[in-house]
Amino acid sequence: MTIYHKRVVLLAGGVGGAKLAYGLQQILPPENLTIIVNTGDDFWHYGLRICPDLDTVMYTLAGMVDRRQGWGIANDTTITLSALDRLGEAVWFRLGDQDLATHMMRTQLWHEGYNLTEITQRLTSVLGLKCRIVPMTDQPVATMIDTIERGELAFQMYFVKHRWQPTFKSLRLDGIENAQITPQIREAVTNADAIIVGPSNPWLSITPIISVPEFRALLTAQNVPRIAITPIIQNKAVKGPTAKIMQELEYEVSARAVRDYYGDLINGFIYDEQDGTTQIDDIKTVALDTYMNNDYKRIQLARNVLRWLDKDWI
Repeated sequence: MTIYHKRVVLLAGGVGGAKLAYGLQQILPPENLTIIVNTGDDFWHYGLRICPDLDTVMYTLAGMVDRRQGWGIANDTTITLSALDRLGEAVWFRLGDQDLATHMMRTQLWHEGYNLTEITQRLTSVLGLKCRIVPMTDQPVATMIDTIERGELAFQMYFVKHRWQPTFKSLRLDGIENAQITPQIREAVTNADAIIVGPSNPWLSITPIISVPEFRALLTAQNVPRIAITPIIQNKAVKGPTAKIMQELEYEVSARAVRDYYGDLINGFIYDEQDGTTQIDDIKTVALDTYMNNDYKRIQLARNVLRWLDKDWI
């Protein structure tokens, strides 16, 4: 297998970002891959600090993820959740028994005074991961969704309890003004040969990352390829509410609209080869097979992205 020696920073959230992270992990030296993960959907639940996107990326790269769902731990049980149900608790957020161990360790370390970057490094190291998985900030930031039917909802209430069915009006990031770029992120971005925005939901997964004060300016100051991969194929979302949110915000549901949303954050864009007529003339573009429905295609997309960077960027 060809090994590419570019230093890559990936912005990721959710299942799509985790899939691309898995592909990049297979072909990059681990020290050359840094994954910056959305933490806007983190929250407290049963006294535990839950970090869904960090855990999805971590479980995926460790080969532990429930492949049918794309999140959680494979073959996990829910005995504790069943016990909570018997006690009369409304168990709308699924927590597997093995998954609970992750949240318990994270919460214990949190109360001992470790920051989220340090905690994440501890967890990934225990799982044998060599690449860097880092939260977008060490300060708590909460994504709040304003909806027509139910007013403002905390992210997990909107996304999980109400299954992202309320009409999306706007997004607010509670605590974002106090968030700071970590030294690990600043070092990785400054030394990157390429920055990739994964095929994650631009509003729910990527906007919190790039809204951390000074983060967008840090990215755009880098004179390297800064490319995004579409989460939209043939006017449909690969997974989740991206298309629904775009419609509710009166965007055209298209790869072109995703490119426009990112603006000057990116100087390159990858759309799916099924959208062969897509016209994007203002930046470098390429059409690739972006539908990652198995491990081979995840690795193949990562390899093709890096080949494109080698071939068309000087």
